[in-house]
Amino acid sequence: MIPPVDTLAQLTLPSKDTLFAVSLFPYLGFLWFLTRSRQVPRLALIGFYTTLIFVGVTIPAGIYARVVYHEALANVDWLHGSAEVFLTLANILIVLGFRQAVLAQRTRQLD
Repeated sequence: MIPPVDTLAQLTLPSKDTLFAVSLFPYLGFLWFLTRSRQVPRLALIGFYTTLIFVGVTIPAGIYARVVYHEALANVDWLHGSAEVFLTLANILIVLGFRQAVLAQRTRQLD
């Protein structure tokens, strides 16, 4: 049975901050399995771990933006961009790590 419209309007969803914090646990599990599998290229694995640095920088940056500028982090360009550098670095490491593995695999196939 579908609840009445008034009931739906009263539902409260978790905040984005709560969801962000809770999402850390599945990601840590993902890292654990990746590390344990020993099948992920080392540089890519470093990139996935670098994502944790991004998270570690983003949280205090968001607090600083809220306290000093009374804005969300996304609205303080210089601070948001500075935090995003770590995500960009992580993504570059992941791509380079898998690229390196693909090139190594191609070389093995040619030999």
